[in-house]
Amino acid sequence: MMTEEIKTKEAKPADGFKPIPTGEGDSNAKNAEQKPTGFRRGAKGSRPGFGRAGFGKDRPKDEFQTKLLDLARVTRVTGGGKRLRFRAVVIAGDKKGKIGIGIDKGRDVSQAVEKATRKAKKNLVSVITVDGTIPHEVMAKFGPAVILLKPQKKGRGLVAGGAVRTICDLAGIKNVSSKILSGSKNKLNNARATMEALKKLKHANSRTTTKA
Repeated sequence: MMTEEIKTKEAKPADGFKPIPTGEGDSNAKNAEQKPTGFRRGAKGSRPGFGRAGFGKDRPKDEFQTKLLDLARVTRVTGGGKRLRFRAVVIAGDKKGKIGIGIDKGRDVSQAVEKATRKAKKNLVSVITVDGTIPHEVMAKFGPAVILLKPQKKGRGLVAGGAVRTICDLAGIKNVSSKILSGSKNKLNNARATMEALKKLKHANSRTTTKA
């Protein structure tokens, strides 16, 4: 009986109904083929702007080295209360005769350091060097800070400390001796005095002509 019922069901004639083609299947297939994947691919199938051959390839490398010299927390008293900010002192140099100092404030440490670094790269000073040392002895004063710089022979190294050593190192001076003649321990004042001393440097030929 069961086999007879299955045969009757299979042998049931069609009632003549035919589905009307709407084209949804074909359109869906075409849309799936034309649907963007989110990124336009190049000729070789690589995503421009990403990977080794894309992002950051054409960006020039920063030749300046930076160092955080001082970080202080400062407050400003207003009618509404105290406002806390951070002051950063950053030294930037390429070790090839260019050096700059930047001072700026920010709401947090990272913002203060970033703004000070930007200022240091804008305020660059060219330093005159001869065989890795300064051409002559120089002394400068900024506020209470007084700095004395003396040239040294090759191999002597940087006989300096604190802010003076940092500035001379980033400026590319390899042999020099320094002396802080004042009792000031303020890093910012010592750094500014060192920058004033480096600005006073002149070539040996120009010094002899001026003396004559």
